Amino acid sequence: MKLSKPKFWAKKNSFLSILLLPISFIFMVLIEIRRKITSAKSFKIPVICIGNIFIGGTGKTPTSIFLAHELSKLGKKPIILRKYYSNHVDEYNLIKNNFKNLFTCKNRSDGINDAIKSGFDIAVLDDGFQDYKIKKNLNIICFNQNQLIGNGLVLPAGPLRERMSALRSAKVVLINGKKDKNFEKKILNVNSKLNIFYSTYKPNNLKQFENKKLLAIAGIGNPDNFFDLLEKNKLNVEKKIYFPDHYKFSKNEIQKIVNVAQKRDLQIVMTEKDYYKINEYNLENIYYLKVSLEIQEKEKFMNIII
Repeated sequence: MKLSKPKFWAKKNSFLSILLLPISFIFMVLIEIRRKITSAKSFKIPVICIGNIFIGGTGKTPTSIFLAHELSKLGKKPIILRKYYSNHVDEYNLIKNNFKNLFTCKNRSDGINDAIKSGFDIAVLDDGFQDYKIKKNLNIICFNQNQLIGNGLVLPAGPLRERMSALRSAKVVLINGKKDKNFEKKILNVNSKLNIFYSTYKPNNLKQFENKKLLAIAGIGNPDNFFDLLEKNKLNVEKKIYFPDHYKFSKNEIQKIVNVAQKRDLQIVMTEKDYYKINEYNLENIYYLKVSLEIQEKEKFMNIII
């Protein structure tokens, strides 16, 4: 079953979002109760959390990989730590193909303790901002400029995992996209001490797709962000196919897409994360766009981190 984010999450004063507000209120109350009754555990090594309040597609994993590499350059021994979910194998493969040290665990506290025993000196949590059992030394909250906070409402009336007030426990906000003074003002009204930075995705293999007609596939949190990246780099996208985040492709399903591409003389391009879901099928004519994250004012960013 293909389930995507509802379109009304991007619209203010939508009838459906208003209808769902009572459920969102109950959800917010439950979050606050859980936050207040949960005691946070401290650890012997620094814990840096790369999190979000917008559900999915904000760039947490690329940021975690970027940060782990930069910490390694400084002589640190970071570990990227992810809570294990059976349908998130695509992201685990993405990390392992870009950074060697990854722990997956059913309990993040156990994962951090295992990291300490293994000699790592910094834990980078890829997700986990809403895990109140762990005391973080630093919270970095990611947003994508294309979505920001949507209609600004909490699930299910909107796309937020918790209210904007959660930013009070963050030190850094990282926005993927162009500078947005209005959004900066909005989040600084919540927490005036926030350090705001901007990031972009740099494609590393553009020449592979230049002068070709493309069939683009994306099964990520916000597929339009991938399609926009292709078009901003002046690639010729003839057809777009959307799938939900963490979607499990069947071999037959992908083969049908390959057949369509061959009939129309199209080159298939996927996100790297999607590619790791289907590379075991050993199908031809399927490639992915390799991207790296670049952070503006990187030196200033890292000075805050360390």
